[in-house]
Amino acid sequence: MDSEIASTHGWCVSKTFQPYTSRQAYLLPPSPSEWLREGHLAYFMLDVVQELDLGQVYRHYERELRGRPPHDPRLMVALLLYGYCTGVSSSRQIERRTYEDVAFHVIAGGTHPDHVSISEFRRVHLDALGGLFLQVLKLCQKAGMVKLGHVALDGTKVKANASKHRAMSYSRMKEQEQALARRVADLLAKAKETDAREDAEHGPDKRGDELPEELSRAQTRLERIRRAKAELEAEAKATREQEKKKPDPEGGSSSGSGGGGRPMPSHRIPTDDDGTPTPKAQRNFTDPESRIMVSGDGGFVQAYNAQVVVDDESQVIVAQAVTNQPPDVEHAVPMLGQVADNCGQAPDKVSMDAGYFSDANVLGVLAMRVEPYIATGRTKHGAALPAKPRALQSAMLVKDWMRARLESDEGAAIYRRRKAIVEPVFGQIKHARGFRTFGLRGLRKVRGEFSLVATAHNLRKLYRRRSEPRTPS
Repeated sequence: MDSEIASTHGWCVSKTFQPYTSRQAYLLPPSPSEWLREGHLAYFMLDVVQELDLGQVYRHYERELRGRPPHDPRLMVALLLYGYCTGVSSSRQIERRTYEDVAFHVIAGGTHPDHVSISEFRRVHLDALGGLFLQVLKLCQKAGMVKLGHVALDGTKVKANASKHRAMSYSRMKEQEQALARRVADLLAKAKETDAREDAEHGPDKRGDELPEELSRAQTRLERIRRAKAELEAEAKATREQEKKKPDPEGGSSSGSGGGGRPMPSHRIPTDDDGTPTPKAQRNFTDPESRIMVSGDGGFVQAYNAQVVVDDESQVIVAQAVTNQPPDVEHAVPMLGQVADNCGQAPDKVSMDAGYFSDANVLGVLAMRVEPYIATGRTKHGAALPAKPRALQSAMLVKDWMRARLESDEGAAIYRRRKAIVEPVFGQIKHARGFRTFGLRGLRKVRGEFSLVATAHNLRKLYRRRSEPRTPS
């Protein structure tokens, strides 16, 4: 065969190659176990899905017996989790990979769920899929990967599925509403004049009920702005009423949950004394629950605030949440409480950067019998440090006590570990797996999606642990 091909193309080849027939049909049924190396992540994913409790998903189908039989939930869960583990979260990309990627093909068992089915499965079962985070965390605990000796908390801004240029301030909404209302009135008056002129010219029987394109665009934009303005006013009113009922000395509010049943902070619309939004209060037309936030490079992005608590032992995420509250400070105590809920106990020590520092947070962490190591900010060059006390004295400022604690040899060593614990996790999520923007919109949905991201992260850690060669006892 080699010599025939060579002679056909005029090549002078004396070397013999291994047989190559790109379109050769299988003579025997192929075995998927031969397509990937032993211990591949895809096989691990199939095994893990068998360990997960998918009862909530299966019960959904018991209520609906009509229609075409759906894909097996184990298949869909395995495809989604493997996709998030490998940086493939788009339903269209997952569908394409079942044709082009051997690992996806093996997981799908030779079937090819279309992207509509994958997207719909994720939408319908988003809450159940979010609950898999806790199940996988339990598997990590069982594998000895969670020690809770030292955990680190940090947050990162993840872009919303919306442009910041689609946001508008309350003052701008009022200006645009008035301008567009005048424009619509002018266009309607012109249309009426045109109709009267054409009736006189051609007779009253001519159809003229179609709106001019310019008028249609102006009316649509006016309706959208009025709707966003009304929603912003309603949210501001609700915020004001909540503040009157339960004032928050720390300047935050607790509403919504980021997982584990703990209430998480939620962004409040800034209001005037009469309860109306301040002129700078903004709302995004595409994803109204997202907010403009400061990114890591100092720029502004339309985003959500993703929070994680990571265990020092194996960089396992032991708590995770997403909120639309830009500052980190209000997340400290709720996130630490979520660790206790998820793992059955609070950690021994926790480290956080200066964005989480407040007197209330230090005292709140201490009340949970956890040792806090929270940066108080940068120390000015040449500034004198207070004495290094062993205990918090009533006459001492909390900030001075925390500064002294971090300046001790032991405290400095513990705080230095923070970067090595939590920051690589965001690097792995955002850069290694490319998750920089949410694919879904709305606070509830992005929480479900980030829970999938955190679950996938822990699955990769668990896969690595189970793949490690065991030393003989």
